[in-house]
Amino acid sequence: MGLFENLALVFAAGLITALATGIGALPFFFFGSVSDRQNIILWGLASGIMLAASVFGLVDEGLAEGSLVEILVGLAAGVVLVVVAHEFIVDADIDPREYEEADFRRLVLILGVLTVHSFPEGVAIGVSFADLGLDGGFEILGITIPLLAVFMTVAISIHNVPEGTAISIPLTSLGVPNWKLVWWAVFSSLPQPIGAVLAFAFVRVAREFLAVGFGFAAGAMIYLVLSQFVPEALSIGTRLPNGGKPELVGGIVLGVVLMIPLALI
Repeated sequence: MGLFENLALVFAAGLITALATGIGALPFFFFGSVSDRQNIILWGLASGIMLAASVFGLVDEGLAEGSLVEILVGLAAGVVLVVVAHEFIVDADIDPREYEEADFRRLVLILGVLTVHSFPEGVAIGVSFADLGLDGGFEILGITIPLLAVFMTVAISIHNVPEGTAISIPLTSLGVPNWKLVWWAVFSSLPQPIGAVLAFAFVRVAREFLAVGFGFAAGAMIYLVLSQFVPEALSIGTRLPNGGKPELVGGIVLGVVLMIPLALI
């Protein structure tokens, strides 16, 4: 396969994860709402999946490619990038209700904010494809796809489903049509295929930084879980007994358990 074909395949994997976000809007075609308890469980599920993918997938693979120091440098860089990006983006916490009311310029700003939130997942997909076409992995249509790439694509796709639900909840209160819920959910993850292509191109050209790249993606995703997913779930849980913590922990454990079989393949 040539470089263009490789980039196209990686872009397609990132697009799959973005489209999976739209699945999170499908329940609203059949039910009017999602309860706070269910919402917290979904956030916990997403958190558990991302933590498992980061540790069992990215960090583990990074240790096989390089040293612990390289992984730690990458982890720190991933955290720093997300923190700095948030500092430089105005109004970083955008309510999905603003999607419907935004003009073109506002949508560009919103997409920039969403890039901070979803770009790390795209980077994770990109670095996971570093061994594309090399020995080992699944062979599909004559193309050898790394096991880690399959693992990360599945993990992030599953993780994106609850995000799509969370985005759809406030939009339903505005009476937004169901088909638009799907569109806005997918829109929120559009930076992922772009991040995947950029990260893949980088690690293929500068392979000596591959271990750092794995650490970078893991650090960014773990930080997002701890700084955004968990606090978001706890803010919803203030209306529930015990602050919704049992539901959150249950969702996290379920997410980790779901990913363990994939990590052992």
